[in-house]
Amino acid sequence: QVQLVESGGGLVQAEGSLRLSCTTSRTFFVINTVTWYRQAPGKQRELVADMSGDANTKYADSVKGRFAISRDNAKKSAYLQMNELKPEDTAVYYCNANIWTAGHGSRDYWGQGTQVTVSS
Repeated sequence: QVQLVESGGGLVQAEGSLRLSCTTSRTFFVINTVTWYRQAPGKQRELVADMSGDANTKYADSVKGRFAISRDNAKKSAYLQMNELKPEDTAVYYCNANIWTAGHGSRDYWGQGTQVTVSS
């Protein structure tokens, strides 16, 4: 079973930065698309940033120019660098990855989420 673990969340002042990490529990598999989502209280979960297996990226309009998604295939990890944070970025951030394993083929896996709080 593949597990994703997010880290790097916390409390930061507006205009500050945080770097979220998403690491996996196993090494012998292939990571396809990696996506960061977020969910603020009372709101639906929304896509923040996405990176395909061939490194194509897309971002929500609200974070373009401020956030950057990256991945380290050797470390089976993905990252979300968040700069110029705003109070409206406050949410629980989730990592989602489409991962191929020999036992289960390609499946989507979710992390447990990490809280990001931006104070004004």
